[in-house]
Amino acid sequence: MTNETLHALRRDINEIDSELLILLAKRRRIAHSVVEYKINNNKPIRDEAREQALLENLISYGKSLGLDAYYINNVFQRILEDSVLHQQAMLQQNLNPEALGTTNRVTYLGGQGSYSQLAVHKYFSRRPGKLVELGCSQFDEITGAVEKGQADFGVLPIENTSSGSINEVFDLLQHAQVSIVGEVTHSVEHCVLAKPGTELGDINKLFGHPQPFAQCSRFIQGLNQVQLEHCDSTTSAMKAALECEHSAAIGSAQAGKHLGLEVLQTAIANQSENHSRFIVVARKPLQVSMQIPTKTSLIMSTSQQVGALADALMIFKQREINLVKLESRPVPGNPWEEVFYVDLEANIDDPNVNQALEELKPFTEFIRVLGCYQSESLKAVTPKM
Repeated sequence: MTNETLHALRRDINEIDSELLILLAKRRRIAHSVVEYKINNNKPIRDEAREQALLENLISYGKSLGLDAYYINNVFQRILEDSVLHQQAMLQQNLNPEALGTTNRVTYLGGQGSYSQLAVHKYFSRRPGKLVELGCSQFDEITGAVEKGQADFGVLPIENTSSGSINEVFDLLQHAQVSIVGEVTHSVEHCVLAKPGTELGDINKLFGHPQPFAQCSRFIQGLNQVQLEHCDSTTSAMKAALECEHSAAIGSAQAGKHLGLEVLQTAIANQSENHSRFIVVARKPLQVSMQIPTKTSLIMSTSQQVGALADALMIFKQREINLVKLESRPVPGNPWEEVFYVDLEANIDDPNVNQALEELKPFTEFIRVLGCYQSESLKAVTPKM
């Protein structure tokens, strides 16, 4: 094969890729038209039976074209997820027309290229309006800016599949006067980043946020005589590594490239599948349609009686409300007292949920609903391969 032939083949591939993008855009426009029918006829946004039948037909047809079933499934699972999430966002915009304006001021932890900023882009890419980004160095700055009206939304990491819950955020939610209005999950790919020319063996100092340190603890244990320096965000960690000789930072490759750092090693997290869940907060709650999967988060304190927590949780079982998270945190200033954070797969507008909250009152000292919001944790359908 000549060099000229190779360039011709690559031009063909580029043309095909452009055609694929045109078709994907056309598919999304049609899906937007479909959601209008679902809104007017009160139909669920997601039809898993249709998704499964569609995937099985595509896999069957793809096999006749010589394509692998797993390849087809992976590609179209992402396409279907994109379609569902965009339709859900459109439905939410229809219910809350004033919530998303022409400009959305969003606060988050860190700066350019931080994982929080990437989560902000992922969430607001499905929503209208110009995005104005406001980086912060502390979690309470994020909620404080929202409370004061300096920002419309705040994005906070709440848990990670490797290091677990982010307790500082749970504690902040005890007193922050904000409502949870959304969530987004983002893949986290930790790298070791350093100034150009630095070798991994030259490092004697490693900068990072406490969460990445926890998520990469096995890799860190394998380093010899390296001093760990805690920073308030991955962005500040990378900036520190840029200014300090024989040092490195843990962060994303994208952020490192923006700051002029090189990747020394990739895939350093304890788990190969490392994802962080972020919550989106605003001053006022949003109405969430019964046509889409919904979560309700609340905080409660049970009475100091034997079995009070068990009795409270039994109410959710009796009402057939799925509890997907239970987190306990101490009450500042009250030794040995705890509050419980609960995530339910439920909509606050459901009469069954309202009745459950009423039945909880005899077993609790207080209950506060933190927010009702669209769930973006979509379970993939499983077609026959």
